[in-house]
Amino acid sequence: MPVIIFDRLIQQLSTITLLSILLTSMLITSQAYATNGYFAHGVGIKAKGMGGVSIGMPQDTLAGGSNPATMAVLGNRIDGGIDLFRPIREAQISGSAGGFTDGKFEANETKYFPVPEFGYNRVIDDTWTMGISVFGHGGMNTDYKSNIPLFGTSTVGTDMSQLFVVPSLSYKVNNSNYVGFAINLVLQRLEITGAQNFATTPPSISPGKVTNRGHDYSLGAGFRVGWFGQLTDKLSVGATYQTKSKMSKLDDYKGLLAEQGDFDIPASYGIGLSYKATPRLTIAADITHIDYDDVATLANPIANLPTGGLGSDSGAGFGWEDQTAYKLGIEYVYSSDIDLRAGWNYGESPIPSSETAFNIFAPATVEHHITLGLTWKLDKNRDVTVSYMHALENKIEGKGSLLIPAGSPGEVDLKMHQDSLGVAMSWRW
Repeated sequence: MPVIIFDRLIQQLSTITLLSILLTSMLITSQAYATNGYFAHGVGIKAKGMGGVSIGMPQDTLAGGSNPATMAVLGNRIDGGIDLFRPIREAQISGSAGGFTDGKFEANETKYFPVPEFGYNRVIDDTWTMGISVFGHGGMNTDYKSNIPLFGTSTVGTDMSQLFVVPSLSYKVNNSNYVGFAINLVLQRLEITGAQNFATTPPSISPGKVTNRGHDYSLGAGFRVGWFGQLTDKLSVGATYQTKSKMSKLDDYKGLLAEQGDFDIPASYGIGLSYKATPRLTIAADITHIDYDDVATLANPIANLPTGGLGSDSGAGFGWEDQTAYKLGIEYVYSSDIDLRAGWNYGESPIPSSETAFNIFAPATVEHHITLGLTWKLDKNRDVTVSYMHALENKIEGKGSLLIPAGSPGEVDLKMHQDSLGVAMSWRW
């Protein structure tokens, strides 16, 4: 039986290889800036309309990117969509020595970022289901209009995007319980500009590989496991765990990023549930924890500047802390053709007030997100979904933040708000 299952899995994977390659090309040329730290507030347009909930409430084949066990209950289907993301970013420096580096800097030369998504699911037999989920999940982007004297003499910017290709296999244990396993195949792209001052003050271990090196790419992989239980006809529960994805090093920026350009993707885990309160109303919630402080480039504090050369194992990083995201969503069946959704997502910014200077590159300040969604059922096999997300503006005021050069007076304040509008279509058979 395992051999038969494996043969069928290979046959099904071969039918979607071309689609995955084409979508991969689309995704890696797009840019994204995410909302829970540098991760998206949800995976899949339907989940995004409900605050990002999906661990205990699968709605489309992008669910494999959060809880692979849920793919077992989705049946045969294809989903495809695109999310148009608009972050508005700003940094302000004040009180520096002589006012030389003071100023307000807007990072919005590029405002709109298309983020496509694709998913495929196929029932192999009564117990096994295979699928694949392809999506852009993590990213940082700043595109300042001018140089920031604190950093260098050319225009400052960051472009970091991550593409996840997640093949999954799920198993029906019994009529109520399902387990799933997935591989996170990740392609990461990074470009940093305008950081010339970091090559010399403080010293870098590789001064020629700090900034303005164009795009560099890294590949990596990790694993995800999940459980999904339909405990009653009203209550479903899920749990998921994602290991750290070990990435190849970004060699072109090994003079800036800690551990000689190492930029792994942090581990995360979460639980979720959905409850059918009435025949028309479903309430769902997720809690997800992200281990940002286990990745040196993200976690090392700026206070390491005087003692650790940039790019070394102890070199300064973004100083991020772990983040726990709380997601709450509702779905209301308005009619036989229309489903309505709304949601809320909260995650305290991983940036402490003492770490704002380095985070000029990545001002991930937003915390509260409000979402809306709607699905229109064209017929029994097709539907169209739209979603909207607004992340409320949040400002992080620096406190003891301006340590470049060491001991300098002044502070760096960061703020941002975001909007996104997504559309997706689903086909079932």
